Amino acid sequence: MAMLDASPVNFLAAAYVEEQLTEAGFTRLDAGKPFPMLIPGKGYFITKNDSAVFAFRMGTSHPAEAGFKLICAHSDSPCFRVKPAPEMYTEGGVVKLNTEVYGGPILYTWFDRPLSLAGRVLLRGTNPLKPQVRRIKIERPLLIIPHIAIHFNRQVNDGNPLSKQVDMLPVISIINSKLEADNLLLTTIANELGVSMTDILDFDLSLYDTQKSQLVGLNEEFISSGRLDDLAMVHAGLYALLHSNATPMTQVLAIFDNEETGSGTKQGAASPVLRNLLERVVTNDGCSADGLYRALEHSFMISADMAHALHPNHPGKHDPTNHPVMGGGPVIKINANQKYVTDAESASVFAEICRIAGVPFQYFVNHSDMAGGSTLGNILTSQLPMRGVDMGNPMWGMHSVRETAAAVDHEYACRAFTTFFELK
Repeated sequence: MAMLDASPVNFLAAAYVEEQLTEAGFTRLDAGKPFPMLIPGKGYFITKNDSAVFAFRMGTSHPAEAGFKLICAHSDSPCFRVKPAPEMYTEGGVVKLNTEVYGGPILYTWFDRPLSLAGRVLLRGTNPLKPQVRRIKIERPLLIIPHIAIHFNRQVNDGNPLSKQVDMLPVISIINSKLEADNLLLTTIANELGVSMTDILDFDLSLYDTQKSQLVGLNEEFISSGRLDDLAMVHAGLYALLHSNATPMTQVLAIFDNEETGSGTKQGAASPVLRNLLERVVTNDGCSADGLYRALEHSFMISADMAHALHPNHPGKHDPTNHPVMGGGPVIKINANQKYVTDAESASVFAEICRIAGVPFQYFVNHSDMAGGSTLGNILTSQLPMRGVDMGNPMWGMHSVRETAAAVDHEYACRAFTTFFELK
């Protein structure tokens, strides 16, 4: 929950992971420079775009002979991104911000909540090709997206089509004159960072819900928070890496960005960023590129992305025999059309990992009349032909501004992932 509260957007999630790795003694490497000689048993990490992190602990055996154990997850969640020149002055002095939808959020869950801004700001530096980066999280509530009153739309509870451009724009302030609207956001950012407004070159800012994560339920069985998809899996993977010891296989934690929009960026799973890293690790001591091909044959990947739990109000939406429940443990995802990378062999491997960890597990298969989504696994195996399983923890309300998961399932995932990393 501390990570969830510290990570309202992808850039802050990556920052949290970087800080935890550094505190645990992992060495940050510069991907733009030659790697030093990598030491067996020692941990390293690189970053991409300030929003993706790739950490690894070298195995005690050469990866070409022993392979890799990978846990992959993503840092991004559906939200609203602020457009350039966003201030929109309206009657009565009300200023709203022009935004664009990122990913596939459940739009109406964002109404009438205290919101704020977080992300990164690019500042003028000495090298035009390398502007300075400052991550930012404005703690105080700045914004609200007001819903129109039911008196103006009596059919609102019978279905309410929403315009992303009209209905979903957040209000930031009431001002006295239109002139005050000019650069209102830049002025706010400059004051927050303590910099000159003229030094701000650009920004990547998103809205976030300022309500903190919390435990819910008669016995506090549930975690209620934004961004459980997929920060819960990011946290479980990080926990496992930090609580594991070196093994013959090299352990890898890959936190990608932009999964919610198809992964087609330089920091996304469809890019060669992970393959490039693994190749550099294998060839670090002079081993030929053939070593990577051998390493992949010995490797296993867990693609960790949250899963749908049986909804108590809508059981008919789920497969009649394969519908995971809250508190029932990690979920193995299966799809006959290969939307998931799981096959019978990889499912067996993960099931055995759970058995060794003393953790229950479940299966998810889509209702045959409903199309499902895809995730990181099959995107990654298009470049890295290794065995792998798609899995996640069961949850309700995926892509809502507030999602719900069972607390015990998160403990199960941490135990299963740690067991995986510690397998000899």
